[in-house]
Amino acid sequence: MEVVVTVSLGIAAQSVALIAFGLDSVVEVFASIVVVWQLRGRRVGRERTNRALRLVALAFFLLAALLLVGAIESLVSERHPDHSPAGIAYLALTAVAMFTLSWRKRVVSADVDSHPLVHEARITFLDGVLATGVLLALVANVALDWWWADPVAAILVAVAAIVEGINAPREH
Repeated sequence: MEVVVTVSLGIAAQSVALIAFGLDSVVEVFASIVVVWQLRGRRVGRERTNRALRLVALAFFLLAALLLVGAIESLVSERHPDHSPAGIAYLALTAVAMFTLSWRKRVVSADVDSHPLVHEARITFLDGVLATGVLLALVANVALDWWWADPVAAILVAVAAIVEGINAPREH
């Protein structure tokens, strides 16, 4: 649902960061599937855990690539996004939900001792950061006419995703 809502709002507002936020949901679902796969294994050994962590890292890199391509294209073309009050409201609610969900995933990961779930919780946290960044960019566009805040928010989150992608397999 998040993909459809945010991509639709992003297309309507021509907001690369809002579209990227919607597409990032696909990456988060992928990471969740990897964690479930890892936890459902008959034997949760080191090799299976390392494979799961590499897949979660790949999800971070895919997210970063999506954000960078869209943001750079938007900056180069100087595309000015329209105002999106519905996007602002949706992202405010989403940010709160993502930060809460990330916190709960971290609690569960400690209970079940799952390193991939810790990293999947980071993806959810990153989703909350992305929602907050895009929210601030949309507000800056409305309040200050800072069209460039939209792609800059996407680039900053992409950098954080790259760092997480590098760190995910190393931390186990």
